[in-house]
Amino acid sequence: MEKTIPGRRRLRVYSFDPSLASDLVTWGINQIAIDIPWETDEAGESSLKPGPVGEYIEVVDYDPASGLFYKPVDLNDRNLLGQDGLPASETNPQFHQQMVYAVAMATIDHFEMAFGRKIFWSDKITRKPRYREQFVPRLRIYPHALRARNAYYSPAKKALLFGYFPVTSKDKNNTPGTMVFTCLSHDIVVHEISHALLDGIHPRFNEPSNPDVHAFHEAFADIVAIFQRFSYEGVLESQISRTRGDLAGESLLAQLAQQFGRATGRGTALRDALGGINPETGAWESRPPNPLALEGIYEPHARGAILVAAVFRAFTLVYHHRVADLFRLSTGGTGILPDGEIHPDLVGRLAGEAREIAARILRMCIRGLDYCPPVDLTFGDYLRAVVTADLELNPEDRDGCRVAFVQSFREWGIAPAGIRSMSVDALIWDDYETAGAKQTIRQMQGTGDGRSKESRPDSRFLKMEQRKQREILKKHSKSLVMGYMEGPEEEDGPAQRASRPKQRGRRKIKTIGLWGDRRKIWDAIQDSTFPIWAWLNDPDNTQVARVLNLILDADQAPPTVFRNRHDNPTVEVHSVRPIMRRPFEMNGEVSLVVEVLQRRRGFFDREVQKEMDAAGMVYDYEFQGDFIYRAGSTFFLNPETMGIYSVIKTPGTVASDEELERMRSWITGEDLPLHHAFDRGTLSLDEGSDPSHEVTDPNRDEPFAMLHEHDED
Repeated sequence: MEKTIPGRRRLRVYSFDPSLASDLVTWGINQIAIDIPWETDEAGESSLKPGPVGEYIEVVDYDPASGLFYKPVDLNDRNLLGQDGLPASETNPQFHQQMVYAVAMATIDHFEMAFGRKIFWSDKITRKPRYREQFVPRLRIYPHALRARNAYYSPAKKALLFGYFPVTSKDKNNTPGTMVFTCLSHDIVVHEISHALLDGIHPRFNEPSNPDVHAFHEAFADIVAIFQRFSYEGVLESQISRTRGDLAGESLLAQLAQQFGRATGRGTALRDALGGINPETGAWESRPPNPLALEGIYEPHARGAILVAAVFRAFTLVYHHRVADLFRLSTGGTGILPDGEIHPDLVGRLAGEAREIAARILRMCIRGLDYCPPVDLTFGDYLRAVVTADLELNPEDRDGCRVAFVQSFREWGIAPAGIRSMSVDALIWDDYETAGAKQTIRQMQGTGDGRSKESRPDSRFLKMEQRKQREILKKHSKSLVMGYMEGPEEEDGPAQRASRPKQRGRRKIKTIGLWGDRRKIWDAIQDSTFPIWAWLNDPDNTQVARVLNLILDADQAPPTVFRNRHDNPTVEVHSVRPIMRRPFEMNGEVSLVVEVLQRRRGFFDREVQKEMDAAGMVYDYEFQGDFIYRAGSTFFLNPETMGIYSVIKTPGTVASDEELERMRSWITGEDLPLHHAFDRGTLSLDEGSDPSHEVTDPNRDEPFAMLHEHDED
């Protein structure tokens, strides 16, 4: 008889955190069982080891404060398999292990379903004795790593570290001496694993180049935590019944880390996407959209909360639009519900609509990550990324989700810089031809390349320039693919060989799969970066590189731009990822998301910057300056034809003095107040960095530890 392998595993977790068990109203939804992938090896046997240790996650339960290792849970024990794992417990460390594993794997599953590919953790980088990128197969999770009011993702350790602490206050929500375990908060676990997943896609989003970058990290992690819980049917129906279907009012669905917030003296959840407690009245009040909300708000959590509110409002706009007919049908056309509980059938229908819309919103937010610029992200950029990504996945937008995003972001005062319209079509990122045509027009007009400038070309002239750019790309793509990428070396003349950097053999872009062995996919990605780098650095390819926001001509780059041994500006192929751009079409193709960057040395003192940018200056590669300014683009590449689709640029090139000055002003705090040490100093260090920076910037590798720290006072 053929053995049947389960596709999914059910494990019990806290739906929010243990505090719900002490309230009779929420006691019934305190514990739920969630579905996660059943991990198997090539032979079809369960590959999950005690810990749990699987393909993505390794739970290591060492408690440094107590000096103890807790016995790892074996989720393949037949007694546990028969009862959906261990029952929820604050006092059983093995349940703590089960909780972090189950919630982390559920989050990973949402990311993989949204992207349609395997996910990866950020590479481990070693710089001495030579620069090396290493594959990280598993993220470590330490459920009891800290005796502190903290939990954070460590990019250096490739780990999640959860703290625990005793309650010291005494009120209706707290009992002194009891313990709060952050690893038992569903929201905190999802928040931290989302930081790790985002870092695996965009490691440069840790660099503080503008006030939105770190705020986005916090906001995105909260967005995932909020919308993931909409997939829990019992929790969702309970809250819809309690709120009588009004998800724009107070509910647990929009609140984060209730137990942690109350135990740290807030009296309510750590964060709430829709409102909060009025300190004067003690009552919960909704927070209406405010187009001026971002002004003067720079602390990452507070600023990120505005982005979370904008996304959640987009969800409620779609939800209330979708369920309006259900309210009319159930109220005889008035749409006004009578007093009392609503009918269970209506609860079920409303929950089904809310779950479907929340899944769509979460997918939009995750897929949008592929459509972001490689560095220096703003909230406005993210809006464009979400809209563009969703357009490719759902061209028709029958539910109006993209319109709801635009409406909500506009109401909260979030808009991309330089655009002339907040319509959906105006927010779509430019294709290659349009990007090239606009760049040519800007050069003719002499308008530069900063955030605030946007040219308005004549439509006929724009179309003519678009055709020119299409022909240029077609010409260079064909010659490079046939002659340079694949052709024998003998076809190159001596002059051509001399003008190119040293080649490590003739290589093609590897076929990068969406699914399968993660190590093999990672190897194929690593092997494909060099052919793309060589293609972009070809001396005949300067016109294509220019459209991609790169400067290859040494004469056009200031001396502070990093250069290779041929004195040409260096180009970093920062990331290559496979993507199914149109998965629901018969001709759905696997393209590559490519991120390319260039670097420039920045100096806090403007006069020093001018001196260092003086003509004739030559710098040792290891000389880093005070900070690193980066510029480049994200683009979508067809690996077979070398055709380029969308081009998503940083606001300036690496030669932009305007953008360098903007970044300098932010990280030095000249123009904006510094509310948190996390804003100031996590300066990037690259290959060959000055060791003195390692000493003066000790928090570079642990930015989230500082950001998530909660003072004892």
